[in-house]
Amino acid sequence: MTSIRPLHDRVIVRRIDAEEKTTGGIIIPDTAKEKPIQGEVVAVGPGARDDAGKAIPMDVKVGDIVLFAKWGGTEVKLDGEEVLVLKETDIIGIVEKKAAKKAA
Repeated sequence: MTSIRPLHDRVIVRRIDAEEKTTGGIIIPDTAKEKPIQGEVVAVGPGARDDAGKAIPMDVKVGDIVLFAKWGGTEVKLDGEEVLVLKETDIIGIVEKKAAKKAA
């Protein structure tokens, strides 16, 4: 992928495709699928600045799996791949991976 560095509090996200089957095993056709609202962060800007000019650090980092607003951001094509450019405020949350339970 072309190297890109977002400015300010912007984040570049690669959408993660939703499941193609329901839990009951029904296959969902492409025409009925909604755009995924989950994706992987591929680039992060340096962060916004407050009124005094001090940098406000970003809460997300490259590699995070995030949920974002359904209609948020701007779709851009980079090297033939569609990515989404979002402001950090359009990100709803970071998906935490559950640690495997240890056998007692």
